[in-house]
Amino acid sequence: MPDIDLDFQDDRREEMLAYVNEKYGTDHVAQIITFGTMGARGSLRDAGRALGMSYGQVDNVVRLIPQELAITLEKALLDNPDLRQVYDDDDGVRRLVDSARQIEGISRHASTHAAGVGISRDPLVLYAPLQPVGRNGQQGVMTQYNMKNIAKLGLLKMDFLGLSNLTILAKAQKVIARRHNVTINFAELPLDDVKTFDLLASGETRDIFQLESKGMRRYLQELRPSVFADISAMVALYRPGPMEQIDTFIRAKQGVIDVSYPHPALEQILKETYGVIVYQEQVMFIARVLGGYSMGQADIFRKAMGKKIAEVMKEQADTFVAGAVENGIEPGLAREVFALIEPFAGYAFNKAHSVSYAMVAYRCAYLKANYAVEYLTAYLNTYWDNSDKIVLVWEECRRIDIRVLPPDVNQSSPEFEIEETDEGPAIRFGLASVKNVGYSAVETITTARKEGAPFTSIEDYCRRAGVLGVNRKVLESLIRVGAFDSLGSRAGLLAAIDRIVALSQAEQRSRESGQTSMFDMMPDSPAGMDVCMDGNVPDVQPKDKIAWEKELTGVFFSPHPVAAIAEELEGIVTGPCAKLGPEYMNKEVVVAGLVTTVRQSSTREGKPFVVAEVEDESGSIEITVWPRVHETTAGLWNEGAVIIVKGQLRGRGGQSQISCQSAQRYVPSNGARHKKARPRLLTIELRESEDSEADIALLSRLLAALKEHKGDDHVGLVIVGINEVRTELDMPDLRVQCSPELERVLVDMLPDGAYRIV
Repeated sequence: MPDIDLDFQDDRREEMLAYVNEKYGTDHVAQIITFGTMGARGSLRDAGRALGMSYGQVDNVVRLIPQELAITLEKALLDNPDLRQVYDDDDGVRRLVDSARQIEGISRHASTHAAGVGISRDPLVLYAPLQPVGRNGQQGVMTQYNMKNIAKLGLLKMDFLGLSNLTILAKAQKVIARRHNVTINFAELPLDDVKTFDLLASGETRDIFQLESKGMRRYLQELRPSVFADISAMVALYRPGPMEQIDTFIRAKQGVIDVSYPHPALEQILKETYGVIVYQEQVMFIARVLGGYSMGQADIFRKAMGKKIAEVMKEQADTFVAGAVENGIEPGLAREVFALIEPFAGYAFNKAHSVSYAMVAYRCAYLKANYAVEYLTAYLNTYWDNSDKIVLVWEECRRIDIRVLPPDVNQSSPEFEIEETDEGPAIRFGLASVKNVGYSAVETITTARKEGAPFTSIEDYCRRAGVLGVNRKVLESLIRVGAFDSLGSRAGLLAAIDRIVALSQAEQRSRESGQTSMFDMMPDSPAGMDVCMDGNVPDVQPKDKIAWEKELTGVFFSPHPVAAIAEELEGIVTGPCAKLGPEYMNKEVVVAGLVTTVRQSSTREGKPFVVAEVEDESGSIEITVWPRVHETTAGLWNEGAVIIVKGQLRGRGGQSQISCQSAQRYVPSNGARHKKARPRLLTIELRESEDSEADIALLSRLLAALKEHKGDDHVGLVIVGINEVRTELDMPDLRVQCSPELERVLVDMLPDGAYRIV
């Protein structure tokens, strides 16, 4: 049977399982089992337990096995000389490894396949053994055969997949209807919306389905899509294999090179993809038009080319050429066309699939372009428990000037919500997304607030929020993140947290016993609670507030010490601490920020050095200050100091760090913001090559990129001819902003050393 995949909103997938059970009958539908197998590391641990070895003994061997999914003990022994040596020298290790090799790959446990559902005409029990799913079979049954064997039996297997982006669209649809009284009908969206295509051409698509990656965003900027077919083609091309054709596709789209077709008859098939074979369907139509295949034969042709079986390929080549000759095409040209489509057929993408994904991407982009605050709120509510996604949207909101307001027990709901402010719509952080809190506690808090009124004091909160809302862990997290800032200082509330919890528990016991409440017997500010409002308790340091907020939400709301001087530092730093990409690796950079941690150490010779974390609004980066530099900068490395660091960006263990060359304390400029004394000059040097079309294409992309970064800085262009003759061109009508963002574009586009800024 065909393998059918279906994507649904991930929060409604269970409804579809219930639907097929109701439609076909519970005895005709079952989820499919999947087996977890014994990996190299797991088999060592299990064998070690069976052999009575200590955890430490086994762990010493396990540490020599790479953490790779596909690694086997056999491969590890071949690749790792240290493992091979202990295996050869230690009888105990040899016995452990040999025992583990005997159980490696055996099924260790069974679970339910994430998406697979088997459906049969007759009761499933006639074809496959079944077993209950969930406690007491409350979630139905699943087959005891895996999905491959279910397919071999001839049963229908469908994958019911949950797609979070469909959930985002549905949630955004509801928010838009509520705020604007506008019903978005996705089936009727115009596919030529100017704002949407402007957004796509900008490459600001980190939160758009299928268009999130850095590479895809760069290609979108170069392509500047103008029709829906461009989006579909990029979805199909951006994968291993066809990715090699993206540059040709873009250059043909921009008119830098002429669109060409192997044969005039193929123009209609390849016109929408500018002469590039992108889709499986195009391969099939070429086989039909030139080779005279039927649709069924064309599909067999496509599958054969994809599998690359030599005998089958030769047979198909002969069939294709013979059919083409019958259609009046020269044998030589027919062979050329076959040779052209052969490499494409192996990785060409299914157009129906690509168009479906492109449609979801377009709808997401449409909402972001036209209803940004609603779209981003829906995105946050879909990924409410994913701190990485929350950080992504928080950064996007800052980029487009949408405020994200902090969690507040008197303002926040469990979910993220849009709040109208004097400065326009803002997004209020949802309480349930604060770590250690959870929905149950949040619902208790918000229900109490809705039934009464906003909390007026910590006493009022304790009286009304119930035992869940005053759970110590919940309370501490909400205080640290600033959700109680309207009721008292964070330091004061934390200092009194034991008394707050004790009084709340006493109130709860009194209420449950029917006795007079302790609060009823106390004055408005009960004894022992005054410390919560005591102005003498020193408040938390700004850097600690930021650290707590980032720990509990992934982002921060308190003003960062570097934020106030960001504009002053703009002309000094290379870029934000956490956004120095690989294009700056092994180059000199300048960063500025708050010293958050300092770790003293020393070399083997006993010379002191420092490893520090420096943080700005974007995040932090590790700075290593080696002895020579440490001698002259030792007094700078104090937590809480704001410093400017120059050094070389390096990578270690997948993380970026800076080897410090010099450092200085930031000195305020007496309130006057830093202004550049004069505009900078960006000089770009391009060398002429033998491929004039490629040179023109590069120049076209370069000029387009420069025009997208308008500012006050001058641009000079130097053309070095093949004969080494240099031609210097001033460009008086072109002014740019020499920002880190522009430098990243130039680094991606130009060879090393091809530009300089003075």
